[in-house]
Amino acid sequence: MENPAYRALALQTSTRCVSGLPVADARAAITAAIARVGAQVRASRAWIGTDLRLVVLPEYVLTGFPLGDPVPAWLERAALAPGGAEYEALGEIARDQDVHLAGNAYESDPHFPDLYFQASFVIDPAGEVVLRGRRLYSMYSPTPYDVWDRYLDAYGPDSVLPVARTEIGNLAAISSEEILYPELARALALRGAEVLCHPTSEASSPVLPPKAVARRARAIENLAYVVSANSGGLTGIPIPADSTSGGSEIIDFEGRALAQAGPGESLVAAAELDLGALRRNRARPGMANLLARAKPALWAAEYAKLCGDRPNELGETAAVPDRGWFAARQRDTIERLRDAGVVS
Repeated sequence: MENPAYRALALQTSTRCVSGLPVADARAAITAAIARVGAQVRASRAWIGTDLRLVVLPEYVLTGFPLGDPVPAWLERAALAPGGAEYEALGEIARDQDVHLAGNAYESDPHFPDLYFQASFVIDPAGEVVLRGRRLYSMYSPTPYDVWDRYLDAYGPDSVLPVARTEIGNLAAISSEEILYPELARALALRGAEVLCHPTSEASSPVLPPKAVARRARAIENLAYVVSANSGGLTGIPIPADSTSGGSEIIDFEGRALAQAGPGESLVAAAELDLGALRRNRARPGMANLLARAKPALWAAEYAKLCGDRPNELGETAAVPDRGWFAARQRDTIERLRDAGVVS
């Protein structure tokens, strides 16, 4: 399909958190979560129709997040192996339902055996992982930037900003709070991304929260669709379950909400994506074509002068950080910003 139009779904499903569970129980919970997702994708496609071609799942839908779990414990309890049994099971869902399945999970990595990374993925209808993008901005989890040189040596520069060119358009993934960083979405758009899959697990509110504002801005800035799947509640931890429940939505390339879900588990956030219209607007001269009016060389020079988080802060050995290390790193960054006059 040269200019496809199809239905996409931001599937709002609940998450059972495995933090604190014995390892065997946590792994069993992951298997059960995949089965639940499979059943819900199957039922959603039966309800929405066979033109449903893209399903986006919430952030860390299989495990929840590490609620104070040390890195080694979370690696054993919750990290998926790339190419492992869990991805095979997710691939079977995509094959069975003839959809592109996008989601987010914690992953182990053979090049960094003592660390885990948070990854967003897209699996095509053949069951193959056609996109894997490790999260670059994270407050309390390791990222490729923390081991930057070794990561680039292992995977190459294109691995950190991947775009999958598929029969339903050029897909990219942005996880959770990464939607707040305009440079990430712009870099993906300049690599051709047309649909930004946004697995998230965020506080929802009738008043637009920051990530909802950012989704609209990223769509407008880049003339891109944003398909954002939020959790339908978190269970198994003391945080009130419905704090992250509701607000899954599909935003079009002009910043309009095409569909939005209320609280709880839901298939309501489904809408048609018209890639032909998007491509016509990207090719149309005018003030609204902000992507064509971007000046990346200007901002590359300016960014190069500035200080923020530094690469390779886990060192050549990829030392295993404790939770306190992440907060200390941010305090150090704030001090550098203060020295530069950015922070008073």
